[in-house]
Amino acid sequence: MLKRDRTKPKQLLTLILVVAVLIRIAVALSMGDKVTVLPGIQDQVSYDALARSLLDGRGYSFTKNWYPFTPANTPTAHWSFIYPLYLAGVYALTGYHPLAARLVQSVVGGALICFLIYRIGCRVVNEDSGLVAAGLAAVYGYFIYYNAALMTETFFIVSVLLSLHLSLEIKEQPTFRRWLGLGLTLGIATLLRQTILVFVPFLLLWLFLELRKAKVRWWYFAIPIITIILLVAPWTIRNYSVYHQFLPLNSNAGYALYASNHPHLGTRWSNENIVVPVPEELLGQNEAQLNDALSQKAVEFILADPQRYLWLTLNKTLEYFKFWPSRDSSLISNLNRVLSFGLYLPFMLVGLYLSFSRWRSYLPLYLFSIVHTGIHLLSWPAPRYRLSVDAVLMVFAGLALLQLFRQLNSWRLSFFQFTKREGSSS
Repeated sequence: MLKRDRTKPKQLLTLILVVAVLIRIAVALSMGDKVTVLPGIQDQVSYDALARSLLDGRGYSFTKNWYPFTPANTPTAHWSFIYPLYLAGVYALTGYHPLAARLVQSVVGGALICFLIYRIGCRVVNEDSGLVAAGLAAVYGYFIYYNAALMTETFFIVSVLLSLHLSLEIKEQPTFRRWLGLGLTLGIATLLRQTILVFVPFLLLWLFLELRKAKVRWWYFAIPIITIILLVAPWTIRNYSVYHQFLPLNSNAGYALYASNHPHLGTRWSNENIVVPVPEELLGQNEAQLNDALSQKAVEFILADPQRYLWLTLNKTLEYFKFWPSRDSSLISNLNRVLSFGLYLPFMLVGLYLSFSRWRSYLPLYLFSIVHTGIHLLSWPAPRYRLSVDAVLMVFAGLALLQLFRQLNSWRLSFFQFTKREGSSS
């Protein structure tokens, strides 16, 4: 009897994962075996071009002048290095078939993202809540759409969730293997999107506070840091050999700060005005130099008018958390916004509220959500940068929805008992 009951959650989880994968495969097939500009996923054109350039032996470069500041046939460090390698690897195996890469991501996104959300939910709440959270993630419109897009989102979300899951395991049993796994997943996340580095100190501080009374070797805490450095180092060496200047990884941070805080925006964020040309006096500098110079200009913008920066940041917050349709957005963007984030947001917020009574269990999830959100509110608030936070918040949405189910069931039973008493008394 116990064995039969134990198999039910596993069967339900398997069903959720299969449904999630099949939905994403259908969307991948609809996007087809070509790469075009689609709403919210324009960057897939750049990643595809870089992958084909790698296969043609031209390295990380474009055959024509490219957004935002890369001249034709010039080495670039603006984009993630390892994602084009993934695409190039798929193309090398299958020929030039973007659909093959979409299908791989459909399986990874549908299975791993939902499974990891389930595992995190089981660990911080319970198995029922984990199953509900996984089910919510399986049909979340933003995940479905971006899992099929040829961009870093799928693998970055998986890396973030796996890092959080390993951290929760380390809290309970801090083995060398888990510390090394944490370093590898954080390192991969860094190579996909370097903004994760801001979160790493907060995560390690949380682990230190949780394990300070345990007999943990002090050098275990250095394992993730050393692993990240070792994974990033080859690209730092590559950048120095290309630009003859220190650039740890990607050259996009400076431009993101510069363009997203430019005075021409005023106090209102606009998706139509975020393509800002490089100042004429900086033309001719390489990407490493531009990264430093544009970062400096961004700081100058902020210090010159901090009040404008504050109001602009508040307006970015509305854009980042927008859940209502917009005339400026495409139909598919509006559907994703309203029917996924718009529907889920109330449950995410209620789940956050319900979690406060056991806040220590949820602390790493809080930390990632706050830090990652803060980074993009202060710089570039594109909704797709929120998706890794959405994945974490699925745990809270699952908690809230499960509580709602239980409350409705309680009311149903109370109503049934009331009507039964009334019937017997009459």
